[in-house]
Amino acid sequence: MKLRNLLPLLVVTVLVGCKAPAPKMTDDTLVTSQVNGVTLTHRYIVAVPKEFTPINTSYRALYAGSVMNTPDFGGKVLGELENGKTYTVLGSVENDWLAIAQEDKQELMGYVPPRALVKSELYAQTLKKDRPRARKGGSKKTTCVNVDSNSKACQNANSGTWIIN
Repeated sequence: MKLRNLLPLLVVTVLVGCKAPAPKMTDDTLVTSQVNGVTLTHRYIVAVPKEFTPINTSYRALYAGSVMNTPDFGGKVLGELENGKTYTVLGSVENDWLAIAQEDKQELMGYVPPRALVKSELYAQTLKKDRPRARKGGSKKTTCVNVDSNSKACQNANSGTWIIN
């Protein structure tokens, strides 16, 4: 009789000591990490930076650059910036790369090089500076000198050779 009561008690004790298996991590599993006192929420595929300096400012994309899972060109491409779209720069990480998130979000989506983005308030000014400009001055001035009373010599503006008329 006592053995009958002891067997279920033994089974319950063994089962209580078992832990459920940890959930399987996929690339899209959200995780949190702590870097330099800042908590970052990101997908599992995005590498945790070694250094992090908070910025939390609105930036705009200058071109359709790649969003990487590590702060260098050796990682995986996670997506692409949309030209002119606004992003939130969460902070600066190693190699001076920028940790970015979607606009008004705090979930780290990846890393981009610093030249890919510019502060939102400087966007129009940056584009204006980058436009090709027309050359000033039009054509080059020809140089002529009198050789004697009947002829003169002129320098060709393109080649620099002198022609006697």
